[in-house]
Amino acid sequence: MRLPLRRTPRARWSPPVRGLAGFWAVVAVVLLVGGSVLQWLGPPRHEPAAATIAQLPQATKPHAPTPKPALPASVAAQAVPAAPPGTIAPPATALLEAVPDDPLTVLPRIAPDGMSPMRAYAAAFDPHDHRPRIALLLAGIGLSTVDSEDAASQLPGAVSFAVSPYAAHPEAVLQAARAHGHEYLLSIPMEPQGFPLDEEGPQALLTGAPAEQNARRLDWALSRFAGYAGATGALDGLRGERFAAVSALLGGVERDLAARGLFYIDPRPGAGAPTQVAGRDVDLVIDQPAVGHEIEAKLAQLERIAHDRGAALGLAGMPTPVVIDRLAAWAHTLDARGFVLAPVSALVRPPPSIVSSQAAP
Repeated sequence: MRLPLRRTPRARWSPPVRGLAGFWAVVAVVLLVGGSVLQWLGPPRHEPAAATIAQLPQATKPHAPTPKPALPASVAAQAVPAAPPGTIAPPATALLEAVPDDPLTVLPRIAPDGMSPMRAYAAAFDPHDHRPRIALLLAGIGLSTVDSEDAASQLPGAVSFAVSPYAAHPEAVLQAARAHGHEYLLSIPMEPQGFPLDEEGPQALLTGAPAEQNARRLDWALSRFAGYAGATGALDGLRGERFAAVSALLGGVERDLAARGLFYIDPRPGAGAPTQVAGRDVDLVIDQPAVGHEIEAKLAQLERIAHDRGAALGLAGMPTPVVIDRLAAWAHTLDARGFVLAPVSALVRPPPSIVSSQAAP
């Protein structure tokens, strides 16, 4: 006797379940078709963007971390672009080089065609203007973005800036300076007179440090940003007197700057012009103390120096609101008193060695 076969009942899906299954089936078909299309098209292509200083090629191994932009050790020579009237030329790759053993460190250099940073980034000035010249160097630029941009927009373009290497994000300030015609210098941190109570930060050049350490710190400062015409020891209200007083140490810095086509402004009044590089010393510090009537008195004294000597250079340590206000008010009346406001580069002198060689028969 055969037992009747028992049929297993078929599973019946509810309408919601059938809808969900249909949805995933459609997704699978779309993915299959889309993948085939992408494989046929190949990888996406991007148009090359215009290069900027921060986007230049890096001399690093493939996939190596690149915490700081750099240039290849040999940068192809190219003409330094001319800046529109009343502005400063932007940094040019022809005036930059990477250190061979440290490709992440980019330093200024003299271009293959002989163009130097001190010429390329100097503010325009009429050399045929024979009125007494007064130049102002305003240091401490970059630490306060608001104060620095106020200085760039409110002061005449002939006022030169000294930018701190400790500025965290200086590019916006540097763009504002260039757009308003302010040439700028790099501030080099050097051991000040009151060290260690007064100190110029962790990268300061020190009298007691090994030569190799000071050389590395100098390269660090020179690599913080680009587009500067020269350098100075004025940094955020200090002036590096103790380091600069050792002629062998300061002479080494001056020779390095000269080899890179930069000038040097010694912030110590009465120190005398640099001996190894083009430059000048300041005649007067105008914001010590940074009080309105004291600043005005120092500016009047600066005029007397310019009247007697034909030129004068004043230094202000920080771009405080009172300093900016007094300088702006004074500068706008200078022309009426028979003086001309000039950029610092217009007062720079060649080093004695060049003067002597030119004077020799």
